[in-house]
This record gives sequence, structure tokens and C-alpha cells, in this order.
Amino acid sequence: MKASEGAPSQSLGPRGWRLMAFALAPLLLATLGWRIWHWSVPEVAAIEVQAAPLQRSLQFSARVARLSRVEVGATLVGRVQSVAVREGAQVVQGALLVQLETAEAKAALDQALATLAQQQARAAGLRSTGRSGIDAQLAQADAGLRAALRDLERSRALRAQGFVSQAQVDDSERALQVAQAQQRGAAAQRDAYQDSGSEIAQARAQIAQASAAVAAARLRLEQTAVRAPADAQVLTRSVEPGQIVQPGTALMRLALAGPTQIVAQVDERFLDQLRTGQRAAVVADAFSTQPLAAKILSIAPAVDAQRGAVEVKLALDAPAPDFLREDMTLSVEAVTGERANALVLPLAALQASARAAGSKANLTRGSTRAWHRSASRLQTSVATARNSTMPMSSG
Repeated sequence: MKASEGAPSQSLGPRGWRLMAFALAPLLLATLGWRIWHWSVPEVAAIEVQAAPLQRSLQFSARVARLSRVEVGATLVGRVQSVAVREGAQVVQGALLVQLETAEAKAALDQALATLAQQQARAAGLRSTGRSGIDAQLAQADAGLRAALRDLERSRALRAQGFVSQAQVDDSERALQVAQAQQRGAAAQRDAYQDSGSEIAQARAQIAQASAAVAAARLRLEQTAVRAPADAQVLTRSVEPGQIVQPGTALMRLALAGPTQIVAQVDERFLDQLRTGQRAAVVADAFSTQPLAAKILSIAPAVDAQRGAVEVKLALDAPAPDFLREDMTLSVEAVTGERANALVLPLAALQASARAAGSKANLTRGSTRAWHRSASRLQTSVATARNSTMPMSSG
């Protein structure tokens, strides 16, 4: 009897198994429910949204352009004797660019100088020997007038005594009138040869005319040399020695020295984002490691209807480096908006929209979809990736 009481039980029996099943059922149901909930919710990497500075930028292409460009050419017909500069050369104001043949212009100048010298000699002769001759003629006329007066007085006295006829008196009167006319003419000639007289005035006018001819000949000689109107860089050269040039034909194109500007044609759709004074970064493709700081200088008031673009000009903050060339293509990124403290989401948290499930996100263009927690569940929102981080609403 004692031996049978100390032996282990061989079976729980039907009642015992039922009790154990009832005890384990809640645990099994809880495990199954957790598994179902876990399988129904997608697993995503948790990204912490942080507050950080955020910038919005607009990228476009541009080109280098000087403030002023001019085309230079000859102002007279001629044959090119020499060309002094090549394309790309830096020239200073007044530097010789093109020299035309000068033989004809020099001959015209020599002829004008000879005519001027002749007129000057004539004027000098009028003031010296001319005046002396006129003074002699006046003295002779005065003497003739005095002799005629004496002859008339004598004839009248003899007529009163009856020694001469009236005809002789009349001859003496006519001789006096002739002498008076000669004296008046000589006096007028003397006045004409004074500094304020007509002969001297005419001589001065002829000297002035000859001087103008000399100036015109000198100017024509100077025009055979085509010179730089200001400090500039030679962009293009379209003339060679021996070429016959015509007035109005452009021989060279120059970029005048001055501030270097960046000119861009920006799509009119982005016009609302642009403002004068906005900061920008400028990069030349060949010198990508040397970005340049700039700012928007002006925005054209009109839109190019053919291209649907507006012209935007930018100015560099510092002097232009030597590697910038005229008409060089540049990439510009203008800062069009910024926040000092915004909730941002890294682009790594974005995934491509559901055009192809599981495809990688396009971080430069197109729609992307981000998971975020809202009302205790995961939802998606569509955004366009333009920055290294995506703004999130604080709510």
C-alpha cells in the first residue's frame, strides 16, 4: 500500500489535458495576433526629422558677356597695309589695329600745306610791300592833285587878264577833277591795306580756307589708321593685309573693358522666384572646382516671345578670373528662397513613386514618395526632390 502511493502518476487523464489547453489558449491567441499585425504593417527605416537651415535654389545656364561690344572699321576707302593685332589680344585706348596705305593721303596733305604757305606769303606781302606801293601811289596822287589846283588857279588868273581862253580854264578844271579822283582812289587803296581793310580781310579768309584744307588732309591721313576706341579685347578679326575696305564694313569686333556680366535666358515659368539682389553660385564646366559668387543684377522687363524666356543679368562679387572667356557657357544656381529653421527630411528617406514597385528614387526630377507617421499610422506624401533635404510640416 505504501509502495503504490510513492510511485509517479502514469497519465494526466482527459480532465488534465483539457485544463492545460484552456491555460495555453490565451498565449497562443496573443502570439498569433502579434504575428498578423506585424505582417500587415510595412517595415521601414526610421528617420529622425530635425530642424535645420533650408534653401531653395534654381539652376540654369548662362554665358559670359562684357558690358559693351563694338565693331570697328575704316571711315574711308583704302587698301590695308598691315594688321597690328590678333584675336584675343588686349589693347589699350588709341592702340593701332589696322593701317591703310597712306601715299595718297600724304600727297593731299602736302598740297594743302603748300596752298596755306602761299596764302600766308600773300598776306605778309600785303602788309609790307603792298602797303609801301599803296603809300607811294597815294603820295603821287596827292602831288598830282596839288599841281592840278595850282594849274587851275593860274588859268583862272590868266583868263581874268585875257591871256587865255575859257576853254583852257575848262581843261584845267577837268584835270583837277581827275587828280581828285586819283587821290580818292589811292586813299581807298591805302585803307584797304590796313589791318581792318578789305584786302587784309580777304587775305585772312583765304588763309583760313587753306588752314581748313590742311586740317581735312591731316584728318584723312589719321583716318588711314584704325585705332581702338577704348581699352578692350579683340574678339574677332575679319581683315587681312592687301584687302580693299569700304566705310561701314566691320573689320574687328571688340569687347570694351568693364565689369564682366553673366547673361542667362531663364524660362518664364520661374519668373516669380527671381528677384534682383539674390545670391548665386556660378561654375564654368571646365573649372568646376572654382565656383564664383555672384548676385542677380537685373531682370528684363519683357519676355522673349519666341523662346518664352526672360533675360537675367548677374554681376560677380569679385573681379573676373582670367579663365573666364567671352561667351563662355556657365552653370548658375541662384538661391530663390531660404529658411533659417525648418523641419527637413533627408533625400535618403524618399523612395520612387509607384510606377515601378521597389525601383530606386530619382533624386533630381520626378515625383517621390515619403513615409511619415500621422494619426498613429504610416502614410505617404508626394514631393519633388530639389534639395538634399525635404521640408516637413511641423504639424
